[in-house]
Amino acid sequence: MSELKKRNFHEAQWDESIIFEQSVPGSRSILFPDASEEAGVCPGELIPAGLKRKSKPELPELAQPQVLRHYLRLSQETIGQDFDIDIGLGTCTMKYSPKINEQFVRNPKFAELHPYQPDETAQGILKVIYDFEQIMKEISGLDAVSFQAGGGGQGIYANAAVLKQYWRDKGEADQRTQIITTILSHPIDSAAPATKGFEVISLYPEANGYPSIEALKAVVGPKTAGIFITNPEDTGVFNPIIREFVEVVHEAGGLCVCDMADYNGLFGIVRAKELGADMCHFNLHKAFASPHGCMGPGCAAQCVSAELEKYLPRPRVRFDGEKYYTDYDGPASVGKIRQFHGSLAAVIRAYAWVMSLGREGLKTVAETAILNNNYMMKRVLNEVRGISMSWAEEAPNRLEQVRYSFEKLYKDTGVSAEDVNHHLLDFGFQRFFASHHPLIVPEPFTPEPTESYSKDDIDEYVDALIQICEEAYTEPEKVLNAPYAGPISRLEEDHIHDWSELCVTWRVWKRNHGLA
Repeated sequence: MSELKKRNFHEAQWDESIIFEQSVPGSRSILFPDASEEAGVCPGELIPAGLKRKSKPELPELAQPQVLRHYLRLSQETIGQDFDIDIGLGTCTMKYSPKINEQFVRNPKFAELHPYQPDETAQGILKVIYDFEQIMKEISGLDAVSFQAGGGGQGIYANAAVLKQYWRDKGEADQRTQIITTILSHPIDSAAPATKGFEVISLYPEANGYPSIEALKAVVGPKTAGIFITNPEDTGVFNPIIREFVEVVHEAGGLCVCDMADYNGLFGIVRAKELGADMCHFNLHKAFASPHGCMGPGCAAQCVSAELEKYLPRPRVRFDGEKYYTDYDGPASVGKIRQFHGSLAAVIRAYAWVMSLGREGLKTVAETAILNNNYMMKRVLNEVRGISMSWAEEAPNRLEQVRYSFEKLYKDTGVSAEDVNHHLLDFGFQRFFASHHPLIVPEPFTPEPTESYSKDDIDEYVDALIQICEEAYTEPEKVLNAPYAGPISRLEEDHIHDWSELCVTWRVWKRNHGLA
């Protein structure tokens, strides 16, 4: 066991008010020149009356130093990806994002492009989109790609939309009304098909961590439109009989949609095509090293078979042998999932990352991620008190992550997984992401040590878990009252349960506080 030690860490703590509350009427960060002299007309006169605001926007008024000071203080109160060991953010595949890729997306040659520019003036970015589509076709084994979806959820929704349109075209939409998924596939694999009007049937795992073929056959039938399945699931368990699953669905006439969000342990080893998928999606803002961005700006690479290509969102990028062009034509298309070509900054970063690694480099990513995870798993299970692994007896192996349980710790000490989560902040670690729904595993914890982390990083993280769990058994109140080194102590409620309490704008904040 490594020597247990704790970094001398404490986040900055600022009594920082909302920027609107700091507003000083008349203060300015920048003064814009009067454009009316050069234009020969007041710009306001060019705006139709129906589009003019009735009053000026209510924005904070501060000088530049105050604005800079405010946001720097907030950044100091945040544990960011670039100086934190983010192993705890499992299912998010938090990995190092090469900083040279940030130079690419911040270059004015890209950053100042306009989506309505004529194609002949945007050949560079159209070529990047087209070329990366060819790469993603190779990675997935499928025949066509769209980058329009702005994240994993939109990618799954886009595939659900394609599936719906496919059955409409075949005249079977009224018959093919059911989608099969597994309860431990990503929750959006249920939510997205439901949003498109499908009835969702969820299969539960056996003792080996995945459903049985018999359970699948019991629900497959003439109403089956398809199966939405994540493999491996967030538990880290890979379904070894996935091809049998897909064949059962195919025999019934349904299609397979494979969620490849947990792809970091599969690069160069398994492709969606070999799994039997008709459609899949990858998250470029996860496994492909574009920053996660806290729910955006993400990008899902939606990949489909040749039969389904005509249904992909528009526009598409084409190449006629001489020039690249934007193709809006497609009467069978599901239309737009989001604006234009999607989040192209994520595409550029992912393209640069893949090109820098090459085929063998990508495989090394997967092998290293699996090695890191299994090294961490051995240490956690052997050295951390009160922790266990779900489906350990019949499925002892894991790929890129593990869903552990602190159930024993909670029963023995009263310290929950969320209490451990809070105390991790005192060691300088980002608290782990509560992406565990549905809560099949009690007191869940899902770390993911991607290929970016060294052995020392993993050891430091596991040593913190060891110390926290030892404290839970010897000084439980110390863990229950954590954190101590963060900018704030515990909130009474970590989550907002009443939507009316959300304050997404200054106007709503004032209204909710009786100031409007």
